[in-house]
Amino acid sequence: MPSNNLHVLELRLRQVLTRIDEACDKYRRDPAQVCLVAASKTQAAEVVMAARDLGISNFGENYVNEGVDKVVSIGDRTLNWHFIGRIQSNKTKVIAEHFDWVHTIDRFKIAQRLSHQCPAGKTLQTLIQVNIDGDPSKAGVKPEDCAVLLEDMLSLDNLAPRGLMTILAQDDASNPVASYQSMAELHQRLAEQLPDDYSGWKCLSMGMSGDLEAAIAAGATHIRIGTDIFGRRQP
Repeated sequence: MPSNNLHVLELRLRQVLTRIDEACDKYRRDPAQVCLVAASKTQAAEVVMAARDLGISNFGENYVNEGVDKVVSIGDRTLNWHFIGRIQSNKTKVIAEHFDWVHTIDRFKIAQRLSHQCPAGKTLQTLIQVNIDGDPSKAGVKPEDCAVLLEDMLSLDNLAPRGLMTILAQDDASNPVASYQSMAELHQRLAEQLPDDYSGWKCLSMGMSGDLEAAIAAGATHIRIGTDIFGRRQP
């Protein structure tokens, strides 16, 4: 990677980390409890490796084939790979084989396939995608249907339900503060239906480049940042 591009990447990353630290300080959050997931779709493997060398260990991919190619070509088992795109039924096997986290489960059929196709000895860390704004252009289960989906997922041997994920509507009327607070309240209500000894329900994947502060204020544990780290996406 050319040194000037590496310098720009380092500068952008430092700015994002500063924003996260400042938001955590403002809202009395522990920065260690906020995981930065670098959304690396369309970025070349060498760019991902450069970000890794700058300290990033969590990467999010939206496209299955592209993401798997990077996982395999980079071959760094210390990295955590998060699938953050829409899931087609015919792609569940490769997702289960190559990714550590899946953020976008919104129906039991997909959860079942991921569990059944998970390699022996592996447990997928999973999140339920919620369409918190009722946006018809976004995937995700309705908030009122989350409890049933969570209960069904708890019956699957190779999945560990960890929490919720959302992508907000992008229209001018959207209110990230209210939407993220609704997510936090839903997360808490679902926690109350879990067995007392279930300790893994701690994750809220929400917040991107334009609204990470609002997400952190509401309790986000995973922030998915692409443009503010890597710049404009490559075609």
